[in-house]
Amino acid sequence: MWPFWLHAYQQGHGPKRAIDGLTQILIIVGGLNWLLVAAFDVDLVAAIFGGQDAVLSRSVYVLVGLSAIWQLTRLPAMMEDRHITTSTTSTRLNDRP
Repeated sequence: MWPFWLHAYQQGHGPKRAIDGLTQILIIVGGLNWLLVAAFDVDLVAAIFGGQDAVLSRSVYVLVGLSAIWQLTRLPAMMEDRHITTSTTSTRLNDRP
C-alpha cells in the first residue's frame, strides 16, 4: 500500500497535494516529539537517529521546520477554502423557507 501522500500524487492531484500530506505527517512527528520532550524528557528523534547532533536527527529537525514553513505559506489558501465552504453552507441554510 502506497503512502497516502504518494498515492495522491499518482492519482493526478498534483505535487502540492502530495507535499501537503508529507509535510502534515512531519509536523505531527515534530509535535509528538516535542510532547515527549516536555512530558518525559525523551527526544525520540534523537534516540532513533543517534543523538541530537547526528546528521540524521538534524535532518529530521530541518524537515519538520521546513514543513511548518510550507504549511504556513498554504494557510491563507486553506482559510479561503474554508471561508468559501462555510459561506456557501450558511447561505444555503438561511435560504430555506
